[in-house]
Amino acid sequence: MKKLITIVAMVLAVCRINAAESQKQTVCPVMGGKINTNLFVDAEGKRIYVCCPDCLPELKQNPAKYIRKLEQQGVKLDAAPKPADAKK
Repeated sequence: MKKLITIVAMVLAVCRINAAESQKQTVCPVMGGKINTNLFVDAEGKRIYVCCPDCLPELKQNPAKYIRKLEQQGVKLDAAPKPADAKK
């Protein structure tokens, strides 16, 4: 019985870790405000949202920095849409 409880506890811990690692972006990586889903930059195949127009130039200047920052916080960024006219 103790083994079963230990196994269940381990499974629950792993599930909790995975859930925390894959949270959606809710905070602007530049200024820390609540994101506006109408304001974003697509870079490296990912979509990064910001809180205000003032954050866009900073994000555009160094998107890799902010992608890394968000991913280190466990944020799973949305995929940037592929252009409709992309050649396959």
